[in-house]
Amino acid sequence: MNLENKVAVITGAASGIGKEIARTFARAGATVAIADHNVAAAQEAAKELGSSGPRALAVAMDVTSESSVESGITEVIAAYGRIDVLVSNAGIQIVAPLDQLPYADWKRLLAIHLDGAFLTTRAVLRHMYRQGSGSIIYMGSVHSKEASLLKAPYVTAKHGLIGLAKVVAREGAERGVRANVICPGFVRTPLVDKQIPEQAKKLGISEEAVIKDVMLKDTVDGEFTTVRDVAEAALFLASFSSNALTGQSLVVSHGWFMQ
Repeated sequence: MNLENKVAVITGAASGIGKEIARTFARAGATVAIADHNVAAAQEAAKELGSSGPRALAVAMDVTSESSVESGITEVIAAYGRIDVLVSNAGIQIVAPLDQLPYADWKRLLAIHLDGAFLTTRAVLRHMYRQGSGSIIYMGSVHSKEASLLKAPYVTAKHGLIGLAKVVAREGAERGVRANVICPGFVRTPLVDKQIPEQAKKLGISEEAVIKDVMLKDTVDGEFTTVRDVAEAALFLASFSSNALTGQSLVVSHGWFMQ
């Protein structure tokens, strides 16, 4: 699998899963635009990737802002002339019982996950349609398939990404654009580390119990999914060469959810 001469935009790529995807794509030969609201971290990540691939560009992007997304995509096009892959990865997590969830938190999470996916998709589709090819990858979750306690907006958003991917797959097919969703299990990133004490407090159990009896209970081996696992799945989807694989969701979860 290689991405020679391809240009990829990855949102939320200054850290965590997004950064590992950027690193994996760069090793496969892609030029990578690291789009993140944390510009300093994006610049540092781009600098690190300089030795792994041909080129890397830090792009300031708030995925909830139409003007910021449009500006960021325009910057990538000005630099490289095309966009072959979009990985819509930016996201946050908010843990709270539904009856106590502030409306502002609900709106904020959906804005980042769903508005961000829409705005970045719309912006890159114009260029992908013009060039007659492209691959869009949404970062879903096992929560695109299942529900968990305390995660109403997250589960809602992750389910929504599957619907969006299916529409993009339908609309983009005749212009060579594919869309798919990666659905990881729990990945040990700062986002998950933050959830562990929060869930322990909300559920009245120990942090060890959250990991063993909540997060990893239904896996086949009691193991976290790794950022590398997810990045390899993204590389597979990005480099696939036909419409045979579009409108699909790929679960990467150590067997937590089996389709």
